[in-house]
Amino acid sequence: MIEVTPNLAIGDDEFTERMVKASGPGGQHVNKTSNAVELRFPVGASTLPGDVKERLRRLAGSRLTQDDVLVLFSQGSRSLEMNRQDVRERLADLVRKALVRPKARRPTKPTYSSKLKRLEGKSRRSGVKSMRGRPTRED
Repeated sequence: MIEVTPNLAIGDDEFTERMVKASGPGGQHVNKTSNAVELRFPVGASTLPGDVKERLRRLAGSRLTQDDVLVLFSQGSRSLEMNRQDVRERLADLVRKALVRPKARRPTKPTYSSKLKRLEGKSRRSGVKSMRGRPTRED
């Protein structure tokens, strides 16, 4: 069981873990041990609330398959148990981020003084640029 928050946990039956061989250097040892972990979490079939599922899908990005399955992979450590802990913690972090409701944006209008400052800055800049031209010839 993965504890996300004190009142929310993801049961072991909601995700699957598969031990696979890690890529990269390691000599003969890497060819005979499966110490990388692939975690698959079906977002649509999970017990998470609907709004959290939507935010989780958005946060997952390319880690979400077309079948609505979140796939996380860990091979950073040589230890199988450390890779399992790492991939589970990454899933918990993603769900924690998805639990946070984004603050609703309220459109605002610029203040009168900010409009004046903007126009004053534009005219000042216009003056600077006009002074860069060729000097006029006075006879």
